[in-house]
Amino acid sequence: MSEQDQNTQNEQAHFSVDKIYVKDLSLEVPHGAPIFLEQEAPEVEMNIRTDSQSLNDGYYECSLIITVTAKLKDGRIVFLNEVTQSGIFQIVGLPEEDLQLLVGIAAPNILFPYARETVSNTTTRAGFPPIVLAPINFEAMYYQAQAEKAQQQEKAKSK
Repeated sequence: MSEQDQNTQNEQAHFSVDKIYVKDLSLEVPHGAPIFLEQEAPEVEMNIRTDSQSLNDGYYECSLIITVTAKLKDGRIVFLNEVTQSGIFQIVGLPEEDLQLLVGIAAPNILFPYARETVSNTTTRAGFPPIVLAPINFEAMYYQAQAEKAQQQEKAKSK
């Protein structure tokens, strides 16, 4: 590829955030008022995953799904909070490998502060102390998922 072709390709490459929004929000306090009388501090678990889909003409919807569950030692759920923070991203003029890095790493990094705030605000409005999520290394998550996918494909080939 000539230098001029490379420059033309780089000029046409584009990544932008068009919209960030809460796609889904759920908070459950299954035991209601009695749970607020508990003296025991709950154990908090967090599960996080990402999802993306192509819309059209270079637009992609990327989502960050965070589930926070607080449980007492006896197994009773104090609260269950699920947030799907999504965004519409325009990505054009990039090779497939770079595109996958943007939807798998860059987009979740952009969405995370919004999701973190939503989780904190939701739990506070429900009457609980705010849950402040620690930063997440989406790059490590992406490469771990790629490695697991490669292992599964290797196992499928060996059968």
